[in-house]
Amino acid sequence: MARLVRPRYGRYAGGDPLAPPVDLSEALAAIGEDVMAGYSPDRAMREFLRRGGRDQAGLDDLARRVAERRREILDRNNLDGTLAEVRELLDKALLQERAQLARDVDLDDADRAFREMQLENLPASTAAAVNELSSYDWQSREAREDFEKIKDLLGRELLDQRFKGMKDALENATDADRAAINEMLTDLNELLDKHTRGEDTPEDFQDFMAKHGAFFPEDPQDIDELLDAMAQRAAAAQRMMNSMSAEQRAELAQLSQQAFGSPELMASLAQLDGNLQALRPGEDWDGSERFDGEGGLGLGDGTGALQDLADLDQLADQLSQSYGGARMDDLDLDKLSRQLDDQAAVDARTLQALEQALRDSGTMKRGSDGQLRLTPQAMRQLGKALLRDVAERMSGRQGQRDLDRAGAAGERSGATREWAFGDTEPWDVTRTVTNAVLRTVAEGGSTADGVRLRIEDVEVQETEARTQACVALLVDTSFSMAMDGRWVPMKRTALALHTLITSRFRGDALQLIAFGRHAQTMEIEELTGLDAKYDKGTNLHHALLLANRHFRKHPNAQPVLLIVTDGEPTSHLEPDGEVFFSYPPHPVTVAHAVRELENAGRLGAQTTFFRLGEDPGLARFIESMARRVEGRVVAPELDDLGAAVVGSYLGSRGGQSGSTSIRDQMGGWFGSRGYWAG
Repeated sequence: MARLVRPRYGRYAGGDPLAPPVDLSEALAAIGEDVMAGYSPDRAMREFLRRGGRDQAGLDDLARRVAERRREILDRNNLDGTLAEVRELLDKALLQERAQLARDVDLDDADRAFREMQLENLPASTAAAVNELSSYDWQSREAREDFEKIKDLLGRELLDQRFKGMKDALENATDADRAAINEMLTDLNELLDKHTRGEDTPEDFQDFMAKHGAFFPEDPQDIDELLDAMAQRAAAAQRMMNSMSAEQRAELAQLSQQAFGSPELMASLAQLDGNLQALRPGEDWDGSERFDGEGGLGLGDGTGALQDLADLDQLADQLSQSYGGARMDDLDLDKLSRQLDDQAAVDARTLQALEQALRDSGTMKRGSDGQLRLTPQAMRQLGKALLRDVAERMSGRQGQRDLDRAGAAGERSGATREWAFGDTEPWDVTRTVTNAVLRTVAEGGSTADGVRLRIEDVEVQETEARTQACVALLVDTSFSMAMDGRWVPMKRTALALHTLITSRFRGDALQLIAFGRHAQTMEIEELTGLDAKYDKGTNLHHALLLANRHFRKHPNAQPVLLIVTDGEPTSHLEPDGEVFFSYPPHPVTVAHAVRELENAGRLGAQTTFFRLGEDPGLARFIESMARRVEGRVVAPELDDLGAAVVGSYLGSRGGQSGSTSIRDQMGGWFGSRGYWAG
């Protein structure tokens, strides 16, 4: 017969149920930045989850709170609470007994003297004193009641160590209550014995819970859940004992015999502990902690504190995500909520949703080698974000409209379409204003006070043909680029240009060429994931050879040569294909680079050098190289490198003069096309 599963209800702690889905844009931007810095996508994702976002706590924030909570428990408490409470009850009983002896006129003087001497010569040890007084004939009723409270307290504390909440539940317990406890322990040990032998059945568990379920507020659904809950608390109780001094342990062991005045209780509890250790040996039965605070914890509360510490240690391990196969789903949200607060659980749940969204949205996938990789979709999203950043930087420049260049992309066809970033076609003013008026009316507004344009209102005039460009972006990948912090800006620039061309100028042919000791063509995914390595050489000669080969493959396109570098050429290719290296630059190396640059000039390439760094020698060299081909030299700040390269590309497509600065070329273009609204 199938067991009926009882429903469980609890307070909702899932955060705002109407909150919007997690935003991947910030995560993807941060992950992309780390990937370009040399991290694997998997590690980059882990780093973002660890750091968190602008308005999102990360794993480190939660781990810090867990560590603070752990430190607070240890610094605030100590473990002598039960001993102190027993001592207090004992002192109170002795004080009342001495007062009774002093005022009891009917008591024989010899008997009084004997009793006073007996009380005066009690052992200093609390446990030994309690043990010696166990057979004492108390004259004071109040003293006798306080002494009996010691036995009651010890019994409740010992049970509270194994069954949470028992200390409060059994306050002022009757003999019937104690008998029920003993019966439950007997039945529980019999059930565990049968389970150890493999002879128990589900009905045995159900019968036990039907009879004694009130002692288990955790409401276990089967014997394994019962064992897990009890073994965790029993192990915490053992760790608490291990954390005490030898004197404290001896005191408690001796006092325990007085619990409820029933040695049978200790025997049952000892049998229970043995069963639990045998059935759950994987629990931490040997650990200990150092408590340095002022607040005394009783046995039950101390066991709870040790359980809390175990929970916090597990949470710290889960939050570290440092073990093999770690996933955000490993986080125990119930424990986080219990040990910290509901907001911590909400933060963790958001991180879980973020990780899952990154995996499910198609931005990351696992390759055949088991490693996560950014997908082409992720590269496009990242490129668009970088392109927006580039456009924002360019739109802040000089803002007069260059009307002479408005129709440079081709003859107008009479058709219009919605404006998109990268368009160089002129606006269709009539359609644009009409769109704005219709949108304003549809939104319930009035045109009486004028019409305000939005970027989505803008339409541009289509042209029948575009001038095709053949673009070679040469990026220096020598070690100095990484060493001087130029590695990531170089990759960001390449990705922004790649995104612009593949999304808006699909007819243009882009070749990405990386040059260090030697040069090679690369796909954008390969370049963005390229690791920096120490390899001597800046082989501009080889890079120009590859660029000219690219130009020759597209004879009808306008060649555009963009070179990003922070050093003079120090290596070149020999006729046999071997690399020659020399520093300082050898005249032969320089001659090879100059010859190939002039070949690019003869092919009609519009050339721009982007010089990184402030070295005067490099500045003189690049200026002289640019003059040979009537090229341009731009020395941008690292943050403006992407804007400079994209601006130069767009300027070259429009056929603008090489003597015009990037600022003059691009300021009007972006200002006129309203990228401010994007």
